[in-house]
Amino acid sequence: MNNEKHSGWTNYETWRVNLEIFDDFQPDDCEEATTADDCEDYAKMIIDNGSSGGFALDYAMAFLNQVNWHEIAEHINEEYIGSHLVGR
Repeated sequence: MNNEKHSGWTNYETWRVNLEIFDDFQPDDCEEATTADDCEDYAKMIIDNGSSGGFALDYAMAFLNQVNWHEIAEHINEEYIGSHLVGR
């Protein structure tokens, strides 16, 4: 990963994936925290869905390898799960 922050996120890749893939993401189960692995698997499923593979998919997967999945999971847990568990 590069060390240059982007819009408050670890890097451009993390910011862009959060914006494009997780902006409207709502976990199925509000009682369990979303993990970095959950986020990575979900994003790769979205990218791979309907792909014919090849060069473009290789580049997309290389882009995803630069993402700070822990930061995205933490953001989801703070923004979505935390707000939905309040008042239970």
